[in-house]
Amino acid sequence: MKRIGTKRPLKDALAVIVPLAAVGIIILFMSLLNDIDSGRNMQAIADLENSLKKASLACYASEGIYPPDVAYLEEHYGIQVDEDRFWVDYKVFASNIMPEITVLRKDEQ
Repeated sequence: MKRIGTKRPLKDALAVIVPLAAVGIIILFMSLLNDIDSGRNMQAIADLENSLKKASLACYASEGIYPPDVAYLEEHYGIQVDEDRFWVDYKVFASNIMPEITVLRKDEQ
């Protein structure tokens, strides 16, 4: 005696579930990669900002004034700013007061 329709619904269900699961895994993987990239960018911003602050303090310690602009730090203290990726807001109030330094990614503006 032959059983009718016992294996067919399972094959039909698997034919739908497996591709959906694969798409779900791909979406999850892409989301995780995006989170990793975002974290890496945030770390690069923090590293650049810290480097600018440390170089400004080194300038103040050795010269008695804070640097007038980022170009001065690049020229005299070896700071390198990737201007294609980052925008640096360097606000100087006075030569004896620490400047306000803000770093942003260019595509976030």
